[in-house]
Amino acid sequence: MSEEDDSVVMYWRPGCAFCMNLRLSLLFSRLRYTKRNIRHDKDAAAFVRSVADGNETVPTVTVAGHAMVNPSKRQLLDAVREYAPHLLAS
Repeated sequence: MSEEDDSVVMYWRPGCAFCMNLRLSLLFSRLRYTKRNIRHDKDAAAFVRSVADGNETVPTVTVAGHAMVNPSKRQLLDAVREYAPHLLAS
């Protein structure tokens, strides 16, 4: 099992307002996640294209391996509750 199979990973790129909004909305949630910049990580960019119909749509987030393209904070936290509840702070 890789780190990404049991975690939250946010794929982002600099200058993306949607990425910044999601990151800011998660600021006080205490949700721990890894960020992968698709501009500097070709594998991350390829992954995003593979789940976003060939586009580099960000933010794309995986929760315990389940991908979501441009999720809201609510969608993301609902996915964490379903697939990785142990990642939520008590």
